[in-house]
Formats: sequence, C-alpha cells, structure tokens
Amino acid sequence: MATVTLRDLHKRYPEGFHAVRGISLDIADGEFLVLVGPSGCGKSTTLRMVAGLEEVTGGEIRIDDRLVNDVAPGDRDIAMVFQNYALYPHLSVRDNMAFGLKMRGTPRSEIDRRVADAAAALSIEPLLGRRPRELSGGQRQRVALGRAIVREPAVFLFDEPLSNLDAKLRVQMRAELARLHRRLGTTVIYVTHDQVEALTLGDRIVLLNHGVIQQAGEPLEIYRRPANRFVASFIGSPTMNFFPGAIRDGIFLVEGSDLRLPLPAEACGAPSGQAVLGIRPEDFLAGQGGVDATPFTSVALDVVEHMGHETLGHFALAGGSDHVVRLAGDIAAQPGDRVPLAVRPGSIHLFAADEAGRRLN
Repeated sequence: MATVTLRDLHKRYPEGFHAVRGISLDIADGEFLVLVGPSGCGKSTTLRMVAGLEEVTGGEIRIDDRLVNDVAPGDRDIAMVFQNYALYPHLSVRDNMAFGLKMRGTPRSEIDRRVADAAAALSIEPLLGRRPRELSGGQRQRVALGRAIVREPAVFLFDEPLSNLDAKLRVQMRAELARLHRRLGTTVIYVTHDQVEALTLGDRIVLLNHGVIQQAGEPLEIYRRPANRFVASFIGSPTMNFFPGAIRDGIFLVEGSDLRLPLPAEACGAPSGQAVLGIRPEDFLAGQGGVDATPFTSVALDVVEHMGHETLGHFALAGGSDHVVRLAGDIAAQPGDRVPLAVRPGSIHLFAADEAGRRLN
C-alpha cells in the first residue's frame, strides 16, 4: 500500500492544448479515490501521468514520498486496468494472469500462489483453463482485474474499467470492486465519467472540468453541498433543477414568472442580486409538504415517466427550461395534471449567476 501525492500537476501538448491545469491532491494509504468528470476533463490524462504513460509537463508525482516523474512505468509499483481488457487471445486465463509475473522472473511456486489467491477472490477458479474468447464480458473484466491483483502493487489504477459492460453487469462489478478493495486495502485511483460509479465506489470524489479540480470531498458531501453550478449539474440523476432569477429582501424571484419563493433561514445569508436557484428533483414534495417545507407553486406536468419504483414528472415555468420532479412510483399522474409542489426543508441551493456559478449559501 502507498500514499500518492500530486503537486501542481500540468500536462500541455505540443499543439497547445492544456489538458491538466495545476492539480494538487493527497491520496491516503488505502484510499479509494475516484476522478470523475465529462469527456475531455483531464481525468484519464492525470491517471496516465501517475502510471508513467504520459510525460509530466509540470509539477510532481510522488508515490510514498518517492518522486516518480522520470521513473519507468514498470518501476512504479503500480498496476493498471483499462477499459479494454487487453487479454492475450492465445493464452488461458491462468497464463494471462501469470504473464506479467513470468516476465519479472517470479518463482513458479509464487506465481501459482498469487494466481490461485486472485482467482478465489474473484470467483473465477473454474475459468482458469479457458481462453478469452470463451468468456463473457464480465468474466473477461474479472480476469483483467486478476492480472492486476497478482502483481500485488502499491497502487491500483483503473481507467473506466466497467464502461464496456451492460447495465446489469456494471452493477455486479461495482459490488465486486467494493468488496475487493475492502479485502485488499490497497490504494486505488479510479477514473470514470459515470457519476453513479463515483458515488457508490469512492471514499472520496474529485470532480474535474477543463483540467481543473471543481470540488473534492466525500460523495455525500459533494451531493449535498456542491461547490458550484457545474458540480450540482453533474452529480445527481436526474440533474438538479436550475431557476435563474434574483434575490430581493429574503425572497427569490424566479425569472420569467410571477413566482416569489421565500428563502428559509439557512439561505437568507446569500447576497441580494442576480442568482440561480437549485432544487434537486427528489427535494420537491407533492402537496403542501408539511409545516417546515417551503411552498413552491403548482405545476402542469407535460411528460410523465412511470418507472415502477418512482415516477418522474417534467414541467416548465413560463416556457422556460425543462424541470423534473421525482414522485412516488404508485402515483397516478398523467400529462396535463397539475401538481402542487413544496420544497423539502434544508434543500435549497443558491448559486452565483455568472459563468463560475459558485455556491452562495
């Protein structure tokens, strides 16, 4: 196990693209850290610099206080699992898992022990004699994980390892990865564009955009108190509803409508002026919502999605953007129905109206 430290890390390409812009992180021994963000945000580039597959333009990378900027990938004591399984098609599962150890001259008895332990941990013992073409996608991913595990590295690096799997397998493999991390206790840096993977797997999430850290923290901390409008829009599905407007004397005036929303005490410290109100779909309450809820307005649903465990209702205010409310799964709502809404106590988010969109409350 190991700590990983990134200090003012930069990556510039010859054509002038600045992919990573001054990232600094301290990753604790045994931590499961998730780098998440949209395509092109710099998360995979950062991971590849830690792995030694991309040259560092500026800054430092340390693994257990050892500067590794110019250390070859094979000498960094890391193991990497890619989106592409990259298994040798002519080798058995056992030989695929053992290949790297053989190249390093590891004794045969030690190779057999490590392969057996990894296969048991991943429940792939019956597959050891098969070729990759005889495996499902989920089984191939387990073999790729096993090949990394047998290395017994100080740090695991995962680059979107589940993105090629179908929805059901992704759920299963998320659980497998969580169990595996608890069992091994190894430091993990995991890259994904999937916010569900980030929220369910990470001890800590680092959300990137345009090569810059937007927010770093525990999953629920980021979900409940996003640092800016970008974080609020990226984390959460369906995404947070945003209502542009202005704050005047403790009242939020929704732009393009006559809706005046009294701000609760915890939001009244926000400065007057132009702002954006944020409310998550699940923080709307159908009906009056109880004495502590903040009354919102009655909305007409134009699209209703019945999903069994929940119902999503879409609405617009004064011809504005599409907004979503999460309702009970057994509600008998139909397009055209009007639903009175209130806002759950303590769930109002206020952001600056400028491009940065920093949190105001």
